[in-house]
Amino acid sequence: QVHLVESGGGLVQPGGSLRLSCAASGNIFRINAMGWYRQAPGKQRELVATITSRGYTNYADSVKGRFTISADNAKNTVFVQMNSLKPDDTAVYYCNLLYYASSRYITEASWGQGTQVTVSS
Repeated sequence: QVHLVESGGGLVQPGGSLRLSCAASGNIFRINAMGWYRQAPGKQRELVATITSRGYTNYADSVKGRFTISADNAKNTVFVQMNSLKPDDTAVYYCNLLYYASSRYITEASWGQGTQVTVSS
């Protein structure tokens, strides 16, 4: 079993910044990738950014140039630095982990409980 603990959400004014963190623990043999997704009210969950174990990153077009994803592989932790926040960034942000639980190398996925980010004046 894998457990993801997210932190860093909150209320921020437009143009402000927040940094989200997500720490993974449990039965993890090897991490493939970690990432962030978000879901706004009435909308589907969407990709924000991902980072592979080798450091390759991928961003949604809507956050390119404003968000930066990074990871501390030794601590199984992923971060996203969110700058120049806009009201449209308001959503529940979910951490996602793709990993192998054993040397059988079967990819599994786990989700965090979500953290609310609200951008409003």
